[in-house]
Amino acid sequence: MKNILPYIMVAGEVHNSASSTAEAMQPVWEKAEDLHLNTVLAPVTWEMLEPTEGTFDYTAVDMLLAGAREHKMHLVLLWFGAWKNAQCYYAPAWVKQDLTRFARAEVEPGKPKTSLKQYHGMGYTTLSAFCAETCRADARAFAALMAHLKQGDSAEHTVLMVQVENETGLQGAAREHSAAADAAFAADVPADLLAYLKANTAEMTEDVRTAVENAPTSGDWQTVFGGVAEEIFSAYYTASYVEQVAKAGYNAYPLPLSVNCWLNRGQVPGQYPSGGPVARMMEVWQHCAPHISVFAPDIYQKDFCDVCDEYVKRGNPLCIPETAPHGHVGPRLVYAVGHYHALCFSPFGFEDMGASQDAPDAAALAMFGIDTSDPLLITPQSVPEYAFYADAIRGLMPQLLNAYGTNLLQAVISERPDDMTMNFDGFAIHTMMNHPFIPRKDGVCMALQTAENEFFVLCNACSPVVLSTDPAKPNVDFLSLEEGRFVDGQWHTTCRLNGDEVAKMMYNRPTLLRMKLFAY
Repeated sequence: MKNILPYIMVAGEVHNSASSTAEAMQPVWEKAEDLHLNTVLAPVTWEMLEPTEGTFDYTAVDMLLAGAREHKMHLVLLWFGAWKNAQCYYAPAWVKQDLTRFARAEVEPGKPKTSLKQYHGMGYTTLSAFCAETCRADARAFAALMAHLKQGDSAEHTVLMVQVENETGLQGAAREHSAAADAAFAADVPADLLAYLKANTAEMTEDVRTAVENAPTSGDWQTVFGGVAEEIFSAYYTASYVEQVAKAGYNAYPLPLSVNCWLNRGQVPGQYPSGGPVARMMEVWQHCAPHISVFAPDIYQKDFCDVCDEYVKRGNPLCIPETAPHGHVGPRLVYAVGHYHALCFSPFGFEDMGASQDAPDAAALAMFGIDTSDPLLITPQSVPEYAFYADAIRGLMPQLLNAYGTNLLQAVISERPDDMTMNFDGFAIHTMMNHPFIPRKDGVCMALQTAENEFFVLCNACSPVVLSTDPAKPNVDFLSLEEGRFVDGQWHTTCRLNGDEVAKMMYNRPTLLRMKLFAY
């Protein structure tokens, strides 16, 4: 896995409506500075960009560019076009009102809107992935946005990446049931898709792999793919739609493009948006949408590390555009960078970070894919601690990027208690987190080897122990141990540690160390 940018986005995503005005964004920029972020993820909505068909208004886009530059931030823009959370909230009025020209998806035959029984009867409607007219209009607007960015930002590169749509897919059913969708489902599976899937089964989810390996070489979707047919069908047409939008934008301005997804939490397609770029459909999406460089999970689940594991397959760089800003989000930032060599880590609604958290409204949040059984949701993240982690990573960024893709950069976290040792060339760092003198349970430790016997260590809620891995030199001493931070790119020692602080290395607050070792 290689990073697609020479940059680590220590980022935060704003609440959906914050990017609509400069007034709403002002406290957001200030919070981003408080948290030491270097990148803000912010929506650009189709309804505001093209309020009248063919007439484009770039006021909100230019406001975001100006604000980011003023506050020395980068941007990832989120194109809220046909899809936002598997619905069409941000389509312009002229699209929403013309149901003949811009067809709605039919969860039930003949019905442009339905009720989601699994979500307490919530009303649901979205635009159809099978409507060529919608796709053309969406692609035209996205291309206009990208052309505007090329004209106004190609020199400064404020915008690093653009996300195409938001959490695409269909809820309420595994596939659309319009006449057009039914006809497509009854047609033969495209030969190029089937050949690609059969040639790329190594990292497939088990049930998808079994279906693909056992699939005949031709036939309609149900005949070929059996029990996973409807989801693969939906993924094929959704990804093909997104590819047309992405290609139009990329041709106007070739920035890296991403898609994000509402996760599958062991549910059936349609409970989570069917056809979206979930990990089990990544092979379909990579075939159908070659202009998409990054497939990104929105993580609101307890099994954070397991989700990350799923999204680094097939060379995909880990990019987390949304995750809950609760009390473990700081350690997860460190772990994402140190273990997964992440491209981007971005808590959602970061402007609320640190606020007291009430018990979640389970019914409301579950409708948007959030695991409300997670006890961490009511635990706020300390803003000063998150800012420390972010500042440390930003200070170390040149060295971190040099170590990306190697074992010179490793990390461990309390969420994986069976994996507490980082093995380097000549040395190992074993980290104790379940310790009677460490009351916190949000432990993390990231280690970066910068020379044969030199390391930076960013840690909290743990006790790191340095070991030799050379049988001929089994003993280890510290030649130096410093606590500090980076200031204007240079290491600044805040305390030279020795004596008791070397004998008992135990940390109950975020700490950045530089150590030099001697094995004998």
